[in-house]
Amino acid sequence: MSWRVISAALALAAACATHPAAAAGPIMAPHRATYDLSLSKSAGNKGVEAARGRIVFEFTGSACEGYAQTFRQVTELSGGEIGTRLSDMRTTTFEAGDGSSFRFNTESRMGQAPVEATDGSAEKKPDGVALSLRKPQPGRTTIKGDIVFPTEQMRLLIEAAKEGKSTASMKLYDGSEGGKKVYDTFAVIGHAASHDKDGDLEEPLRQAGWDKLDRWPVSVSYFEVGTQDTQQPVYTLSFELLENGVSRKLKLDYGDFGLQGELKRLDVMSAPQCTQ
Repeated sequence: MSWRVISAALALAAACATHPAAAAGPIMAPHRATYDLSLSKSAGNKGVEAARGRIVFEFTGSACEGYAQTFRQVTELSGGEIGTRLSDMRTTTFEAGDGSSFRFNTESRMGQAPVEATDGSAEKKPDGVALSLRKPQPGRTTIKGDIVFPTEQMRLLIEAAKEGKSTASMKLYDGSEGGKKVYDTFAVIGHAASHDKDGDLEEPLRQAGWDKLDRWPVSVSYFEVGTQDTQQPVYTLSFELLENGVSRKLKLDYGDFGLQGELKRLDVMSAPQCTQ
């Protein structure tokens, strides 16, 4: 299974304050967030009876200098049929501020198995995206089509929510599955949530002064390319999206089981000056 989709969703943090770059779109804010994971559902014959884990995610940069992410997720799944499975994934990425290029490095490990590493870069071209992979196997190729990278995907979701749109479709390349995977994504954006229960938001959000911001329920389904009309999604990620880009109430649905992530800590860092 791929965990990078969670990292993409967490790349949503944006500054409360505005500056001249605001007209160009959402302003992504440097921050560090910690989420605790637990089992949200279990069905079918996968045998997942319990789950726990943690995500630590750090996001820095600006539209001027580009966006850097570091991400670590440790997850333990257990059940009578599967025993106990421990996964540990660490990833670092850099995306150009204008979404024109993307670099990624991932190391993942399941239990005591050898570490699986993916390292490469992608650059937009007039007819698609040019890929250069160093790990697991060196190689170059081009993927045709109008493709976005993770931070750009989430920026476009924020803009769609602000404009009152209810859906958004994009082809996403995030470097997952050995750096060779492209997903068709389909997002459903709900109506803005009521502020009647702002006091129930997580303490880290209230401490940051973000409890009064508008927020929307968002669900993004990830499909194998070309199967959106005929097949079930590979997985679906749901979350609540604040107008400044912060995400909360994470839910990752794999069909036979699901995980949920609760925001436990949020450290907001200073944003670099940018006039783009």
